[in-house]
Amino acid sequence: MPTLRRLPLADQAAELMLDRVRTGTWPLDHRLPGEHALAAELGVGRSTVREAVRQLAGKGVLESRQGSGVYVVRAESGEDWEEVLRRGEIVDVLEVRGALETEAARLAATRRTPADLRTLDSALAGRGKIPATASAPEYVDADLVFHRAVVDAAHNAVLTDLFATFLPRLRRAMVDMIELDGPGKRHRHDQDAHEAILDAVRNRDADRAAATSRRHLTSVHEKVTREH
Repeated sequence: MPTLRRLPLADQAAELMLDRVRTGTWPLDHRLPGEHALAAELGVGRSTVREAVRQLAGKGVLESRQGSGVYVVRAESGEDWEEVLRRGEIVDVLEVRGALETEAARLAATRRTPADLRTLDSALAGRGKIPATASAPEYVDADLVFHRAVVDAAHNAVLTDLFATFLPRLRRAMVDMIELDGPGKRHRHDQDAHEAILDAVRNRDADRAAATSRRHLTSVHEKVTREH
């Protein structure tokens, strides 16, 4: 096994160890070399080995058995439990978001002012200009400018305060969702859904505004649920 030279060493060590599992060098139920021997073989410290083992245990590939050692229990990596928990939190946040924003869209359609429409037009245009190469936080911030403008157009002080309190949690969940998707998946095609929400608000169609908002947020929720 080649010596590791580039950082992060733990990630490289985990990948090399996983390769041994995939190729059958370490078959199922194989007991790994001891920590000291494995560290020497990889050319890294024992703490790096421990971190690499932790990563692969988190993905369900390795299992540490008290008093016995570390064993191969799966030939391919499963979903990391940290990722599972992140997706679970995203689903919870999206459920609350759906309730808040659906009602906000309904109220906005009946209470919006010309100034609100100008703000919504500007927010939607800004969202549409975000490049596909934008970072997850940049994309989410542009998206939430529009959604907050819809809430503000509802002209309900309690709803506005509630959304403002909820916003940091929502932002974190949305950034996590996009980062879990990986590069190049910013879902810019949903600009049409936002245009539909604005069109309903502009035309004072409360039922359509609520239904369009619910449909959009439900599609986001279902996507995360399928992957969860």
